[in-house]
Amino acid sequence: MTDHDISFEVKFVHRLRQTDDVSQGDFSVLEDVLLGEQSTPPKVLFCLDSNLEDGEFANQLITRLQTSERLRLVREPMIIPGGESCKNSEHTLRDLLAAINSHDLDRRSYIVVAGGGAVLDAVGFAAAIAHRGIRLIRLPSTTLAQADSGVGVKNAINYFDKKNWIGTFAVPWAVFNDTAILRTLPDRDFRSGLTEAVKVALLKDAAFFDFLRKSASKLRRRAADVSKEAIARSCQLHLDHITAGGDPFEALEARPLDFGHWSAHRMEPMTNYALRHGEAVGIGVALDTLYSARKFGFPQPLAHAVCQTLVDLGTPLWCDQLNSPDNVLQGLEEFRQHLGGRLTVTMLKNPGEAINVHEIDIEVMKSCIGELHDIAERENA
Repeated sequence: MTDHDISFEVKFVHRLRQTDDVSQGDFSVLEDVLLGEQSTPPKVLFCLDSNLEDGEFANQLITRLQTSERLRLVREPMIIPGGESCKNSEHTLRDLLAAINSHDLDRRSYIVVAGGGAVLDAVGFAAAIAHRGIRLIRLPSTTLAQADSGVGVKNAINYFDKKNWIGTFAVPWAVFNDTAILRTLPDRDFRSGLTEAVKVALLKDAAFFDFLRKSASKLRRRAADVSKEAIARSCQLHLDHITAGGDPFEALEARPLDFGHWSAHRMEPMTNYALRHGEAVGIGVALDTLYSARKFGFPQPLAHAVCQTLVDLGTPLWCDQLNSPDNVLQGLEEFRQHLGGRLTVTMLKNPGEAINVHEIDIEVMKSCIGELHDIAERENA
């Protein structure tokens, strides 16, 4: 008997395009990516978040797609229910797979999807499993997706009342972070999406966190210059981790980009997804920062500065589900199961200095929940 353990690598290309308005002056950039090295116009299925439907950006982009001679749009845009509802059952997934089948899309065809993170997840999952991979181009329409998940390699839907329980890892063919599409975003979603920028700054770049802290009030008002810089820097830090961090498909036990997420993923279904993902992440980041100050020497004044930054951004520090801490703390076991193996949670020693821990002191964490409640009450007074 002979054993063979052969290590090999697969080359991927992650294409990121920063555009001002892909529905108008930058449409040719999208055409160039779609055509690539192909000599004939490729088939394209266009999927649109229902929150963008009938908006000026969507109408302009649809017109350009329909009239382009460099691609072949296979049908009218497929409207995907915006928000977490599209991930909470198999209905959207099955509709997508049926459309892919009926229009004979293949591995050299494209699915272009414009929408928020949930829609990108659902459409990306369908693209990843149909023919074991159809080329996916994402146009993230939220600050959350542009700063974080839009450049990620995860695709999923929710199952068993657990977030992202069914899913895949698949590198998107391209991601377009477009400035004009963000004008469609309500203030609540614009602000809450920036919590992922706070998260990655705390993990990776102390100077970036200082920028966010000082710019939070401008970001809340959607000041164009600081918003563009914050999103671009957050996106780059996430992309650097994915492409150069050595673990793009999360085979290792540590998942630093999920800082603050063990409680966020628990709180979202507890609120029936009334709490936005970015809002839940903000609360989770605040909670784990307070815990890091209690247990790992993260400076207490900085922990409070993190909470204040989130307040200044206009995102909440509290949700009523935290009044049942034992229920929220079940998220630790769900997080462990999702990772596999032993529990591994990322915490902080300093901004830009993360550590991985394998046990959580439940009583200290409950005390931190109480501390967060007191901070939120003072801010709301």
